[in-house]
Amino acid sequence: MMKLVKRALMLVGLLALLVVSAHLYAGWRVRGALLEAGMSARVSTCMAKRMVRHLSFVQLMKLQALEGDKPTPGAWLRAVREVDDTKVILVTTTSAALCKVGIAR
Repeated sequence: MMKLVKRALMLVGLLALLVVSAHLYAGWRVRGALLEAGMSARVSTCMAKRMVRHLSFVQLMKLQALEGDKPTPGAWLRAVREVDDTKVILVTTTSAALCKVGIAR
């Protein structure tokens, strides 16, 4: 009985580690994509934190398709509309606005 409980706890711990790792990796990828798109480090970091906090892993993977040269926040936001997911569009646009103005950090 104790072996079963230990295995279950180990499995739960491994799953928690996997979820946290995936979350951190997604944030790192989002920040890197925003930096490559030409946004400042401050705005990229702020937006990545907000987007990872508010979007699911699947929604973040949809954004991965948008990688490429987008020199302005406006160009990046126009590309986000192609994802066709209302929450992604809402979180991305509000994050861009709040981070650019300096309201969010």
